[in-house]
Amino acid sequence: EHGWHAFFHWFDYKAWYPLGRPVGTTIYPGMQITSVAIWRAMPHYMPLLGLQPMSLNDVCCMVPAWFGITASVSLGALTAECSGTWSAGVAAAAIMAVIPAHTMRSVAGGYDNESIALTAMCTTFYFWTRALRPDPAVADGRATKASVVFGVLCGAAYVYMVAAWGGYVFVVNMIGVHAAALCACGRYTSKLHRAYSLFYVIGTLGATRVPPVNWAPVRNLEQMGPLLAFVGMQLLEYVEVQRRARKLSVMQVQLLRAKLALPIALALVGAAALLMQFGYFGPLSARVRGLFVKHTRTGNPLVDSVAEHQPANEQAYSHYLHHIYHIAPYGFLLSLVRFTDANLFIVLYAGTAYFFSNKMARLVILLGPVASALGGVLLGVAADQLLVRPVARLGSRILRLPSPPATGAAEAAAAEGAEEEEEEEDRSGKDASASAKERRKKGGKGGAKAEAALGEAWSHARALGALAMEGVELVYANPVSCLLRIALGAYAVYWCVPRGREFYDYSHQLAEGLSQPQIMFKAKTYNGQEVMVDDYREAYWWLRDKTPEDARVMAWWDYGYQITGIGERTTIADGNTWNHEHIATLGRILTAPQEEAHSYARHLADYVLVWAGGGGDDLAKSPHMARIGNSVFRDICPGDPTCSKFGFYQGGQPTPMMEECLLYKLTMHGQRGIAANESLFQHVFTSRYGKVRIFKVRRVSLKSKKWVADPANRRCDAPGSWYCVGQYPPALAPLIARRKNFAQLEDFNTKRSSEDEAYDKEYHERMSGRKGPSDGPGGGGGSKGRPGLWYLGCVGAEALLGEERTYSGGADGSTLAEARAFAKEAGSRYVALARSGMDGHAFAIPALPQGWKAGSL
Repeated sequence: EHGWHAFFHWFDYKAWYPLGRPVGTTIYPGMQITSVAIWRAMPHYMPLLGLQPMSLNDVCCMVPAWFGITASVSLGALTAECSGTWSAGVAAAAIMAVIPAHTMRSVAGGYDNESIALTAMCTTFYFWTRALRPDPAVADGRATKASVVFGVLCGAAYVYMVAAWGGYVFVVNMIGVHAAALCACGRYTSKLHRAYSLFYVIGTLGATRVPPVNWAPVRNLEQMGPLLAFVGMQLLEYVEVQRRARKLSVMQVQLLRAKLALPIALALVGAAALLMQFGYFGPLSARVRGLFVKHTRTGNPLVDSVAEHQPANEQAYSHYLHHIYHIAPYGFLLSLVRFTDANLFIVLYAGTAYFFSNKMARLVILLGPVASALGGVLLGVAADQLLVRPVARLGSRILRLPSPPATGAAEAAAAEGAEEEEEEEDRSGKDASASAKERRKKGGKGGAKAEAALGEAWSHARALGALAMEGVELVYANPVSCLLRIALGAYAVYWCVPRGREFYDYSHQLAEGLSQPQIMFKAKTYNGQEVMVDDYREAYWWLRDKTPEDARVMAWWDYGYQITGIGERTTIADGNTWNHEHIATLGRILTAPQEEAHSYARHLADYVLVWAGGGGDDLAKSPHMARIGNSVFRDICPGDPTCSKFGFYQGGQPTPMMEECLLYKLTMHGQRGIAANESLFQHVFTSRYGKVRIFKVRRVSLKSKKWVADPANRRCDAPGSWYCVGQYPPALAPLIARRKNFAQLEDFNTKRSSEDEAYDKEYHERMSGRKGPSDGPGGGGGSKGRPGLWYLGCVGAEALLGEERTYSGGADGSTLAEARAFAKEAGSRYVALARSGMDGHAFAIPALPQGWKAGSL
C-alpha cells in the first residue's frame, strides 16, 4: 500500500514496547513481496480468464495452497533428474502433494514463511542437479551450456529462498556438501565448477541484499563451509585448466593440487586467525548449535523452552509421513545402487534431513520433500521394471517396432556413464603414453611393456563385464520374463492400491484438521456436551472493543502476534525471540511477587493477559519464564539456573516462590481461595470457559507512558533516520541496571567471565539431572505423599483413551494428585497423564475402553 521504501523503513512501536521493532530489517520479506506481486498482477490476467481479481487478504490465504502445487512439481522434477526416471518423478510429486509433512505448511490460510520456502528450496535443488547433467557432445570434463544456464537459475532461485525463510542456511550448506562430496569422490569436472561458482556468486550477492541477512554469508560460521568449497573449487579448476593445456598425468595433477593447496590453506588459516581478533566472524546461532546437542542443553533457556525444538520420535515421523515413513528407506537403498552426480545429491539430502529432523521436530518439514522423493523412487522404479518397460518391450515385439530410445533424465544418466568411461579411457591412455615416453627416455622399455600389458588386461576385463551384462539383459528382456514381471507388477498394484487409499484418506483428514482455526477448538464438558471453545478470540476482541487504542498489554511472548493482529493493541513482546534480554525482563515481572511486579508493570502496561484453565496455560510455561528471567536477572533464583524451586511439589502444592508470584495469583484468581490484589491488578475479564483472564493495572504511571511516547526520547542511529529505538522509562532504570546481558555459550566474540562459565556448568548439570536440590519440586522435602492411584500401564496415543475422555491441563496435568482430584470432580474412575517436565495435561476416563485390562497396555 505504501511502497517499497515504506516497507523496508518500517519501525513498529506497537510491538516490543517500549523498544519497538524495525520490521523492515528483521523479517524475511519474500512472502509479503510475493503476495503483493500476485495481487497486483491479477487485474491484468484474471479478466482474460473470465475471473474477478481477488482481495489481498484472499491472495494471502491462497498463497500456501498455490505454492504447495509448485513445490510438488519442483520436487517431481528433482526426483526425475536424480533417479533417471520420470515415473519416479510423477510418483514423488503425487506423494508430495498430500504428505502431511508438506501440507502442514501448504493448507490454504496457513500463511507462513515456509509456505513459499519449500517451493524455493525444491526449485533451487532441481536447478542445481540439472546443471550437473552431462552433455554427450562435451568431453574431457569441460563445462556444458547447461551448467552455465542452470547455475545462474540456481543462484537466482537461492536468492528467492533467502528472502523467504531463515532455512536458507540449510540449502546453501546442502549444495556445498554435495559439491565437496563430488570432489572427494573424484568426480570433479569443469561443469561442476561453473555450476557451483555461478550459484555461489549470484546467490551470495543476492543474499547480502536481504535485510535480515546482510553480510552473514561471509561472516557466520554456519556458512563458512560453502565459502571454503567455493575457494577450493577455484583451485581445482585452475589445475584442471593446466591439465588440459599441458596434458598432465594423474600423478602430476595430484602433485600440482597439493603444491597449490598447502600455501592457500596456510593463507586462509592466517587470515581467519587475524579476522577473529577483530570479532569478524559471527558465532553459531543457538538454534544451529542446538542441532548438535541434546535438547534442553543448548545453554540458552529461551531456545530450550520452544516446544518445536524437541527431538522428533517415531510417533512424529509416522504422524507426518504415514506409510512413506516405511517405504522411504527402500527408496534410499535403491538410490545407493545408482551412482551419478545428481543421485548422490538425493542420498546426501536424505541423510542430512533425517539427522536434523531427529534433533528438532520442526525440521520434519525438511524431511517431507526427500521422503516423498525416496517414496517416488521406490514406486517409480517398481513401475518401470514391472510394468512400463516389460509392456513396452512386449508391445514393440508384437508390433515389430524398435525399442524406444531413452530420453530425458534416463538419457542423461546413460550419457554420464559413457562420458565418464570415455574420460577415464582418455586419461588413462594419455597417462600411459606419457609414462611410456618418460620410461623410454630413461631406457626403461620393460616398464613400458608391463604397463601396456596391464592396460590390455584391464580392457579385456571390462569387455567381459559388458558381455556378462548383455547376457543378463537378454534373459531379463525375454518374453517369458516380461510376462512374469507384468504379473508381479499387477499383484503389486493390487497390494498398493488400498494402502495408497489409506495414505490419501489419512492425509486428507489431517489436512482438514490443519485447516481449522488454531485459536478455537471443540471440547467436551463434564456432562459430555460438545462445545466450541472460542475463548482466545473472545479475549482479543474484548481488548479491541473495550480498551483504549493506546492500551499496552503485558502477556507472555507466545501470544504477542495474536494480541497485535486480532486485538489491535500494543504488546510488550510478540511471537519472536530476537531480543533475549527484553523477554527475560518480561519473565522477571511475571514471576515476581505481586507488589514488586506491580512496581515494574505500572510503567510498561495498562493490562495484563494470562492464559488459564489448563491445556498448556501460563502455569505450565511458568518454569520456563523463571529460567529465562534468571538468565539475565541472576537474583530470581540465586545459584540455581533452572529455578527448580519455582514450580509445584509432587502433591500439587505450589512452592512458596510459585505461590507468591504474580502469574500464579492471576492465573488461579477466583479458585481455591486464591485472589489477586485488586488494588494492584483489577480483574476485568474472564472468557466463557476460563481459558483467558485479563486484569487492569491500577495506578498506571502516566508520566512513564508519556515519556516513552515522546519521539525525542528515542535513540536514532543518525539524525533524521527512521531507525529510532525506544527506551525504557527512567523509573525502570534501577531494574534495567540489574540486567546482565545473556552471554551465549557459542559467542566466542564475547569475553566470558568465570561467573558465566559457572552458570553454564550449573545449568547443564541440572538440566541433565546430574544435580538438583532435594527440596525442589519433585524432591522429598515437599511431597504430600502418594496419591490414591493404581498404575495400569502406558498407551501410545491420546486417541486410544476412548471417546469419553475429558481433557484438562496446566497444573492439573503436571501432578498426579491434581489429576486425581480433577478425575474425581469429573466423576471418573480412571485418569491418564501426559507430561514432559512441568508441562503436561490429563484426561479423566469414566471407564476403560473395551478389551483393556491391567497389564495389557
